[in-house]
Amino acid sequence: MMVSGQRRTTIKDVAEAAEVGVATVSRVLSGTGSASPATREKVLAAAARLDYRPSALGRNLRRQRTGGIGLLVPDITDTFYARLADGVLDCARSAGEPVMVGVTADDPEREAELIGSLIEESVERVIAVPSGDGEMWGPAFRAGLGVVFAERPVQGGDGAPAVVADDRSGVRTAVEYLAGLGHRRIAFLARHGQARRVRAFREALGSLGVAVDEELIVHARATRDSAYAAASGLFQHRPDLTAVLAGSNILGEAAVLAARELDLRLPRDVSLIMFDDVPWAELCSPPLTVVSQPARDMGYRAAELVLRETRRARTVTLPTELVVRGSCGPRR
Repeated sequence: MMVSGQRRTTIKDVAEAAEVGVATVSRVLSGTGSASPATREKVLAAAARLDYRPSALGRNLRRQRTGGIGLLVPDITDTFYARLADGVLDCARSAGEPVMVGVTADDPEREAELIGSLIEESVERVIAVPSGDGEMWGPAFRAGLGVVFAERPVQGGDGAPAVVADDRSGVRTAVEYLAGLGHRRIAFLARHGQARRVRAFREALGSLGVAVDEELIVHARATRDSAYAAASGLFQHRPDLTAVLAGSNILGEAAVLAARELDLRLPRDVSLIMFDDVPWAELCSPPLTVVSQPARDMGYRAAELVLRETRRARTVTLPTELVVRGSCGPRR
């Protein structure tokens, strides 16, 4: 993610030398979380052997910082995150702030490594679509970095501001639309970090008097292969389902491809609604009904928050909109 003149020992180097995870090194060196005495001794010995500077974990960094914004996203090739990043870059450009982008692949260990790199580079502010929890972000908070979360808040996130979409309203509107078409066996394809959408899905079904079938809530990892496997498995194991709500454009793409492979036609055989209004959604045959969320505005607003000198902890919730096209029809 970063380029510097001379390579310094990083938190990842210490983790490899101690044969533990990056998150474990972060906990030991920052003095938070739990670690066995043996693990703690291994980490401290590796840090001393490699001459790893504790200052990289945040000591006196307020005087050393050089400015700039770090942006951490799960996947820069995902259209949603690309548009979010575009919003951040546009706002940062107008403020004259450089932006350094890191890709976490929704892996908390990778995220911990990138957080350590940002601290080492004396970056002042971070915008992140988080993968880890508040403990993972402890070093950044203690280093005095300004942190704003986007798309997902973090439990135990030290009161950091967040800019999110109105997931509850978006899911409820989609489920109500499908129920209005007569659908009762509605599946939800979810990926990492979408617990709020899954919870909203259960609530929406409950409010309509529809029993929640846990087999119809399927989780995928943050890769296209995993998304396709989840969608294909869902269609094959539950041929009785009549509608699917996909929690992201990657999952929606996987559902379209899996349906095509299995000779399922939209909307005759199955209705589909997808989160994210990406350009290809209108080019599908039929065009996909989507829950549109303002990705670019989310990034811009997150950058506005992180650039403020004084920030009060709050969550900014942006509206979603159901865009009805041709991928949904009456229950067969």
